[in-house]
Amino acid sequence: MKMSIEQMAGIAHELGILVDEDCPECKTAKKNADAITAEIQDTLKYKEAQLPLQGQIWKELTSLEKEECRLRKVGSENIETYKSELQVQKEKLRDKQNSHDISNAMTCFINAISSPGTERCYFLRWMRLNLDNLSREKLSDLREQYKKKCKNSENKDELKDIDRELCNSSLGTEHFFREMGQIYEASVSLPETHPSRQQLQHLPKLCAGLLLDGFPLELVDGDASNIPLRWVSDVLSELNDLVSPKNKILVVTVLGVQSTGKSTLLNTMFGVQFAVSSGRCTRGAFMLLIRINDDVKNVLNCDFVVIIDTEGLKSPELAQLDDSHEHDNELATLVVGLSDITIINIAMENSTEMKDILQIVVHAFLRMKEVGKKPKCQFVHQNVSDVSAHEKNLRDRKLLFQQLNEMTQAAAKMEKKEENKSFTDVMEYSPDTGNWYIPGLWNGNPPMAPVNAGYSEAVYELKKNIIQLLGN
Repeated sequence: MKMSIEQMAGIAHELGILVDEDCPECKTAKKNADAITAEIQDTLKYKEAQLPLQGQIWKELTSLEKEECRLRKVGSENIETYKSELQVQKEKLRDKQNSHDISNAMTCFINAISSPGTERCYFLRWMRLNLDNLSREKLSDLREQYKKKCKNSENKDELKDIDRELCNSSLGTEHFFREMGQIYEASVSLPETHPSRQQLQHLPKLCAGLLLDGFPLELVDGDASNIPLRWVSDVLSELNDLVSPKNKILVVTVLGVQSTGKSTLLNTMFGVQFAVSSGRCTRGAFMLLIRINDDVKNVLNCDFVVIIDTEGLKSPELAQLDDSHEHDNELATLVVGLSDITIINIAMENSTEMKDILQIVVHAFLRMKEVGKKPKCQFVHQNVSDVSAHEKNLRDRKLLFQQLNEMTQAAAKMEKKEENKSFTDVMEYSPDTGNWYIPGLWNGNPPMAPVNAGYSEAVYELKKNIIQLLGN
């Protein structure tokens, strides 16, 4: 007899086994989550109808904001008039956002996450399960179509459409939070006395509460590669009010090429739950707040650690776009600039792909040096199977260090700051202690493969070292 776990609940009752789903909070939460996800037939149409603020409008706003800072298309026009024109266009787009009423799904979502502690956690858990199930069905269909169409070389346009659909059909709780941020940002552009602005004043506080509970907050929206500045800063200032003032925060970030196991590394190291799966890559950058226990506080001299998980650089999906390198540069510079320690994650012993990205970061940090910031970086080489990797790869490390130095000199020349001769002038890194070799996570082929115990041991050593660095 085959049975799903849910059908076993009846028998579990007879045997006197406790069933989580019986508790009222869990029931209400499931009802709320189902109410939202039951309406989803076609993910794309659903997003357009229920999450309208983050689609095309937000992408256009992004490009206007970037143009405002970079002034690339100004031509012979007067800069001030050009800027005010951009300002007017931005206001039009914000008005367009405000003209949308808050959709049913978003009203239900905001109400559900306003509920007290356990019910809220249950709700987000159910949402995640439901949405994952939906995207699993949808994605496997699309992949099948892709496979069929691939065999025929005439279907180029159709393939492109399926490709776009594959990118757009992932739907997770982060999309709902992103929409919440946009609703708030649009409301802030209204006059202060406006009723709908006053109705939405409580949203940042909600999100700050979730951060304290250990849910991630999206810093950079990966699809538009933009930071909703007002939203993020208001959430963080609310967070500042919720915790005792003058708290010290240290930041650890991870950078690396796509699908090299960055989220898994953070999850293992800090016991958190960034979304990981081979089908759904992290987009953008997410931050997570970890409260430090009192016994570790005196080692670390801080109250919170913030960890930032970033999307994979050099992703094949973005490679077809013209500004993919720009997108990578912006992301890398931002997260390294925010962090006290950056973990640079490299798969296998291949370090060439990271060189391009580090080159960009070095450019940024030649300028940061004037502010007096010198970030520390640790290189993590993943999937190294050899036990004696550290000794054997001395030559590789020397080479990596040489390349990093050459890179720094080239960048220093371009930035006209030629007193910087080596990579260590810009970043704190020592070739001997700054490299870690971590074996692969699986023994054999997943999904039936056991997890390699050596992985977590190596990660634990890395964690001890990072905590020591943070303490110093």
